[in-house]
Amino acid sequence: MTPVGYYPKHGPLPAVLEVRGQSGAWNTPGRRRQLMLSDGGSVTETLVTVDAPHRFVYELSNFEKLFGRLVSGARAEWEYTAVAGGTRVDWQYTFFARPGAGPVLRAIVSLFWAPYMQRVLPGILAEIDRQASQR
Repeated sequence: MTPVGYYPKHGPLPAVLEVRGQSGAWNTPGRRRQLMLSDGGSVTETLVTVDAPHRFVYELSNFEKLFGRLVSGARAEWEYTAVAGGTRVDWQYTFFARPGAGPVLRAIVSLFWAPYMQRVLPGILAEIDRQASQR
């Protein structure tokens, strides 16, 4: 799934505008792609684990602009668990703060990141459901 269109700009968080250099189908550990952001920066996304339909893990590196000054990388983990009437989705982000950047990063995450994820998650889940129904 492409992240374009699912991650709009929100406060200091830039939108994902384009995907470049994807190294193959986005379903195999080790695949990489560069996400071009609305602030003129980019970030590299690398698939770590694909255990469909249970788990999906990717890492982000080479942040530029604001996040490049604050973090050395990030890791996102998606876990899917069947429950009565549907699927429970747990999505965890871990940011690795650069020395001295912890307080600013914590403020950005608490003020912007958590509310942003709550806003974008319904659209992402709808696309996952759409793709699953086509299988």
